[in-house]
Amino acid sequence: MGLAGPAIAPGQNRAATYAQGMKRIVVGVSGASGAVYATRLVEQLLTHGHEVHLVVTEYGRRLLSDELSIKELSLASLVPSMAAQAGEIENKRLFIHPHKDVGAVIASGSFLHDGMVVIPCSSTALGYIASGSGSNLLGRAAMVTLKERRTLVVVHRESPLSLIDIRNMETVTLAGGIIAPANPGFYLGPQTVADLVDFVVGKCLDLLKVEHDLKTRWEAGK
Repeated sequence: MGLAGPAIAPGQNRAATYAQGMKRIVVGVSGASGAVYATRLVEQLLTHGHEVHLVVTEYGRRLLSDELSIKELSLASLVPSMAAQAGEIENKRLFIHPHKDVGAVIASGSFLHDGMVVIPCSSTALGYIASGSGSNLLGRAAMVTLKERRTLVVVHRESPLSLIDIRNMETVTLAGGIIAPANPGFYLGPQTVADLVDFVVGKCLDLLKVEHDLKTRWEAGK
């Protein structure tokens, strides 16, 4: 479904949304390198008519500034190609939540959504997700996603891994989360950095069961 689809307010009945094939996705951005993964994911979700709830930590904001020169969290800054659609999307299908507001809707288990992605995820964020810490909104939203048995995708983007990282990944996995490192495949013959980004983003969309047309699939004989 394209951008012409009707907006879904945060409290609107989800049955209507499912009937339209639209999803409500929470996106968390922490301070690990890889800001372009986050903006590309948001772009893809909005382009296909889905609802996005975005939370960015303080170091996530610095990441966006350092890597993409994004100084403010707005549709025009995050997805410049959709700036003309701001009136139709902001606070209708794109909701940006302050990371210290642990009373925001995404911090509640009663807020229904179709999955959360932390992209990119630093080892620090991985640690507080694994410990169940709800001291900031990203951690609280991830904790709630796990306890409600919804899909949580953690796109870890640091290397090498310490034993602490490995054990935190194990803890999150045992709690029901999915560790999906930002490791692009090369078997499709990527030609640009954008191709590598799309491979990782496409993998996230697959895990969220969101349809997309990114080049991510191996087809034998081609």
